[in-house]
Amino acid sequence: MIGGLLVMGGLGALLGLGLAVASKVFYVYVDPRIEAVEELLPGANCGGCGYPGCSANAEAIVMGKSSPASCVAASPEVIQQIAEVVGAKLELKEPEVAKPNCRYGVLEAERKYIYDGIRDCRAAIIIDGGEKECPIGCLGLGTCVKACPFGALSIGPDRLPVVNRDLCTGCGTCERVCPKQIIKLSSNSLSIVHEYTTDECTAPCQRACPAGIDIPAYIKAIREGNYEEALIVIKRSNPFPAVCGRICVHPCEYECRRNLIDEPVAINPLKRFVSDWEREKGIHVQVPRAPEREERIAIAGGGVEGLTSAYLLNRLGYSTKVYEATSRLGGILWLGLPENRLPREVIEWDIKGILDAGVEVETDKMLGRDITIGSILKDGYSAVLIAIGGWDMKMYLSDITSAPFTPLPGVQLLLDFMLRHKEGKEIKIGSSVVIIGGGAASLEAARICKENGAEKVYILVRSSKEQALFKEQDIADLEDGVEILFQTALTKMMGRDNALEEVEVCEITPEGREGEDRRLIKADTILVGAGRFPELMYVRREEEDEAKNNMLWETISPYAGPGAEQEIGIFRPGEVLSDYKAAVEAIGAGRRMAASVHNHFRGLPVEAPRNMIRKDTHVLTVHEIYDVKPSPRQKMLQRSMDTLIQDPSAEITLGYTEFQAREEAKRCLQCGLICYSKEKLN
Repeated sequence: MIGGLLVMGGLGALLGLGLAVASKVFYVYVDPRIEAVEELLPGANCGGCGYPGCSANAEAIVMGKSSPASCVAASPEVIQQIAEVVGAKLELKEPEVAKPNCRYGVLEAERKYIYDGIRDCRAAIIIDGGEKECPIGCLGLGTCVKACPFGALSIGPDRLPVVNRDLCTGCGTCERVCPKQIIKLSSNSLSIVHEYTTDECTAPCQRACPAGIDIPAYIKAIREGNYEEALIVIKRSNPFPAVCGRICVHPCEYECRRNLIDEPVAINPLKRFVSDWEREKGIHVQVPRAPEREERIAIAGGGVEGLTSAYLLNRLGYSTKVYEATSRLGGILWLGLPENRLPREVIEWDIKGILDAGVEVETDKMLGRDITIGSILKDGYSAVLIAIGGWDMKMYLSDITSAPFTPLPGVQLLLDFMLRHKEGKEIKIGSSVVIIGGGAASLEAARICKENGAEKVYILVRSSKEQALFKEQDIADLEDGVEILFQTALTKMMGRDNALEEVEVCEITPEGREGEDRRLIKADTILVGAGRFPELMYVRREEEDEAKNNMLWETISPYAGPGAEQEIGIFRPGEVLSDYKAAVEAIGAGRRMAASVHNHFRGLPVEAPRNMIRKDTHVLTVHEIYDVKPSPRQKMLQRSMDTLIQDPSAEITLGYTEFQAREEAKRCLQCGLICYSKEKLN
């Protein structure tokens, strides 16, 4: 027995020695901060941080791979404690909340069949995409509800998910488990940069709005008497509701489905109603601002496009400053319309709302004369946005300057260039010239450039040689040093301080897409044939030569709008340059420029969503509607003729009363792709 005990004791000592050696050999240091952070985390293991559980996120936070604010379930106090443990600077995060994107449940929608299988959306979708006719409609089986770790979701009586905003942490679990991506995280910032895509439920009016306003949402808010919410919905896309409520040509109303039964909903007058309500209250309703970002953005141009970009970027958290060449903001709004249609105090009200949000302004500062791209970037701005307007604004600016209008480094308008030559005035060009577009006039411009000392001239043409308007003899007669680059677009300009140095050009495929051939061309002068300067972003180049006090820059083109026929380069075919929808088109362009800036500084590609709805995109819809009672459109009150004769400047229309607005909002069918609000006619 003693021998057995000795043997057991010896084995125990040997094993203990082995374990002691192994503990030293295989020792893995565990940072005590990881345990401290894990203890602070709530232990929900929801995955909203992007890591598989709280332990993994705690390690990522300590390693600097995840933010102390990455836990969506943690309170602000816990986040602050985590930041103190790891010694990190706390960056505030904008709250996100789940938002269902389907308006009609299974019982109200058109169905292909009746599903009676496993009560899980992921199972139901296997059979022909689910029972709904609509390919992106919610199946209403509550997969998202079961998956939510915080009990923030429930299924309503219409079999659509209902979000409890007080319980939702924005973890994204519901978005990940939904097989149709019906429910997604949303925030004010995401709404500002959002583009309508083919995989979401959109109404015809939404798709027709040049500014991208969520029209059904603000009309629903008006119907419910929530005018402040209606204004926030509008201003996420358009900070000029009072102006647009009077002058917008409302293409949305032409697409309204009520046209199939009686008259369109008065979408634009309803926008005016809430803006008038705001003016009567005397307080500007603002879109909540995202946490402060470090980037400062300058905007050249204080018209509707520039002010829209400035406002929305400010709401996205950027510091913004507008430089306006004239003595007042608003651009062509002051010139193009009579006061009885657009009162001056209405323009001033919307502009004041933008300034009250925190947008800074300097007037009487003309780009190219008083300030330059290089000087603005040297002042510490991260980007300069170009929103200086079209030919109409250029004519307006001719009243305050007699010198050639050359705001951009090395860039001139082809029309100005040709006029100055015809008038015998001095022409200033460099040794290497790039001409963009201009048709047959570009050939004449190339000849003039050669006569004035240019060594090399490139003419960029988007179409093929066969499609171009040039005659064979014209091409054969080109002087030495003149080269036409067919199926080519200018995609980038690069320079130093206020001088252009080179450009990047890209091949365009026959399908209108970006080709593989991309090259750099030395250039110090660009002649633009479009009659106006492009919307551009000037940003610092990474290889900035600070030792020589030179500011190196490059341009980035905002992504193409819904009307563009191509997405490549500057001056894409199909994009609006100037027309009767100029104001609302400019607002839409300003919003896309803000979204492009936001993408760039978040490290995302500056491009539209792959499936963005464009003017030629086929979208599921209906061409007949049933079970809808005719309902007359509310008529807007107008001033009497006697009053207008006595005061011709008085505004003609008076807007809706609150009763009229609520009644008109009830006419909205709250359309989806193919669904709409139906009534029992008997």
